[in-house]
Amino acid sequence: MNMRSIQIASTLLLVVLLLAGCERFPMDSVQHGYRGTGMVQVYNPRILETKDALNTAPAALPAASPDGPKAKDLYKNVQVLGDLSGGEFVRLMTAMTNWVSPQEGCVYCHNPANFAEDTKYTKVVARKMIQMTRSINSDYKQHVAETGVTCYTCHRGNPVPTQVWFTPPAQNKGADFIGDLAGQNTPGALVNLSSLPTDPLTPYLLEDKPIRVNGTAALPSGNRQSIKQAEWTYGLMTHMSTSLGVNCTYCHNTRSFSSWENSPPQRVTAYYGIRMARDLNNNYMTPLTEIFPDNRKGASGDVAKVSCATCHQGAFKPLYGYSMVKDHPELAATP
Repeated sequence: MNMRSIQIASTLLLVVLLLAGCERFPMDSVQHGYRGTGMVQVYNPRILETKDALNTAPAALPAASPDGPKAKDLYKNVQVLGDLSGGEFVRLMTAMTNWVSPQEGCVYCHNPANFAEDTKYTKVVARKMIQMTRSINSDYKQHVAETGVTCYTCHRGNPVPTQVWFTPPAQNKGADFIGDLAGQNTPGALVNLSSLPTDPLTPYLLEDKPIRVNGTAALPSGNRQSIKQAEWTYGLMTHMSTSLGVNCTYCHNTRSFSSWENSPPQRVTAYYGIRMARDLNNNYMTPLTEIFPDNRKGASGDVAKVSCATCHQGAFKPLYGYSMVKDHPELAATP
């Protein structure tokens, strides 16, 4: 190979490396704010085609009559759904089987020899999840509005939702001078393979750490926001952007990212979503730690927890805003 060929090959290799992190055209853009502000949402139509199939809701089963004996009078050990009629109860159980365990069927949660038994941990968990779903739909309308959620919102036909997370094990520092690396420079999926802290969810969606980038007062005493706090915040924002398939401007105004007065209304919705996820993880998921077997836990011995991605799965609204709750009002609120 002569020198000219080597130069051409080297140039082509350099171009490939430079473009490796770019998405190929064509791309679609949608104006999301005033012209000239840079508030534009950019979408890859090829990715959207894949998301369409994932975010298509299954057809609802025919409605059942609310009349007749109640489930609590017809069946044993009905602790949560006893207020439904027998027909409504069976319809919801059938729907849940299709939503969560279409391959395993009823035996995923029930002992076929005695459906009333709580011997399978999956049944105990399912009961807690029904309570959680009702809580979301009744207590967090600031986030889910009247669209609401069902088991399918997270599970999409899988016994375990595909988008859950675990707290990683504590860092093995080896020596005190290494310090807390926070998982940085070990690219993780939660932060879109960036060098940001790989676990931005434990501080914000399990713990209640302040989400900050800039301090609200001057140095030296008024500003207690560290660079590492800003990096964790950027990690959370990256996770949220990826989970919803949107740019930063979906919730923020480029004129002033920190200004609530100039932000789109979606920022308030996201504010309540963060608090909802934290509530669900602490009051519904974590209390199930002793119920789950070890093979369903993470490396730290914790249970799977929810994040923005658990429901959204790449869509700005789960199922693109289609409401399955309208067909299942029994999940819309706690009686």
